[in-house]
Amino acid sequence: MPDPDFGKITDEKVAALRRRPGIDLDPDNFLPVDPAEAADWRPEYWGFNHEVTPDGIRHFVNGYGDDNPLYCDEEYASATRWEGLIAPPTFVWPMFTMQDDIRLGGGDEPPRRLKPEFAAEMEGDPIRGTGALQSELQYEFYRPQRIGDRLFAKRSLVGVADKRSSWGGRAVHSTFGVVSWNQANEIVHLQRGTWIRAERKHVDQEATPDGKGQRAIQPAPEPYTDEYLARIDAAYDAERRRGAEPLYWEDVQEGEDLPAIVKGPLRLTDVILWHAGFGQSFPTHAFGLARRKRRESPGLYTKNTLNVWDIVQRMHWDPDWARKVGGAACYDYGALRETWLAQLLNNWSGDDSWLWKLHVQHRKFNYIGDTTWLRGTVVRKDRRGSHREVTLEIRCKNQRGLVTSSGTAVVLLPSREEGAFQLPAPPATSPLDVLRGEVERLARSTDEVS
Repeated sequence: MPDPDFGKITDEKVAALRRRPGIDLDPDNFLPVDPAEAADWRPEYWGFNHEVTPDGIRHFVNGYGDDNPLYCDEEYASATRWEGLIAPPTFVWPMFTMQDDIRLGGGDEPPRRLKPEFAAEMEGDPIRGTGALQSELQYEFYRPQRIGDRLFAKRSLVGVADKRSSWGGRAVHSTFGVVSWNQANEIVHLQRGTWIRAERKHVDQEATPDGKGQRAIQPAPEPYTDEYLARIDAAYDAERRRGAEPLYWEDVQEGEDLPAIVKGPLRLTDVILWHAGFGQSFPTHAFGLARRKRRESPGLYTKNTLNVWDIVQRMHWDPDWARKVGGAACYDYGALRETWLAQLLNNWSGDDSWLWKLHVQHRKFNYIGDTTWLRGTVVRKDRRGSHREVTLEIRCKNQRGLVTSSGTAVVLLPSREEGAFQLPAPPATSPLDVLRGEVERLARSTDEVS
């Protein structure tokens, strides 16, 4: 039966979402392994890339405009602390895919499926038909991704908050945790991502009660002057990376600014190149594969201007759909900005450093045609056990001077006095325990707010 409240957020739908965190993390909620499935089972890899390869890394870094030899030149990388090529931190994205099929593990063990009563609780999307905007991403990186690595991942809804949004009125903030681990059972990263789910509105629709219509806040870009384009070209020409020269913790000064880098003007070509390396972390499929995906998940597709079914994700390249869901033009991916910020930090800190924590909040659209200036400032230095940490404020600012994304980062540096740093330890050794900790943490924060 059709949902009369399709695309709407109701109390009942929010309550259904709030029952979900933790269900897929409890082994008691799952059936035993099916012997028939276990007999022919082999490890499963769900990402766009099934293995970390030089080609996969090269395609990824080329897609965001980076040619760092630490990622691209095997001879160069072999002479670094890492003794070989490693992937940039956010390469975790093409190594896992958001799975609809809920299992206990991440592909490294025969599947255990939910018991019927819990499967019914987790079936479908209660707020299907609403829009989704990435609002906030937090990463913690524990191990480098090396050539030959294969990653397993578990993604779970860990928190739900009922909010109001100037973008679409009533909104739900859904936070997902992702933990990944490699073939040696070493946890590689933890990721907390919050998406704002709101009722879709055309960009020309009447403003919300607080007077904040999306078009009024942030119009689409306008043509550039030759003088401004020359400024952008000069910034590209001046971009430098520290590379093999170590940056020691003792030499960093609180209050110092990082050398800025620029990305833009953003073209549709750039979005295509990013997608070519970033891959199908979101479910974009071609022709017959798209038909199969539409049968599995019809809510992922709507009719385009030719009355043809197309993926809802096309707001990144379809101007008509972008306006229908609340933007003045097509816009970028949050993960692209996060990757740019990681590049900013690595250019400054060099090969002998480690980006441990990256926290980014996205506050405005980055439209096709926008230019992004990336900057950072050192705000604190800390000694924590064997770690020498530097905390930085980071930000993305467009050609109008508006901050589109901002956040913080923690970078580990070597010490002149005490030598190299050790890689950070994850909060638990079991991936499920890491995610259970996230559910508990968000539940506590919700209780404190209420």
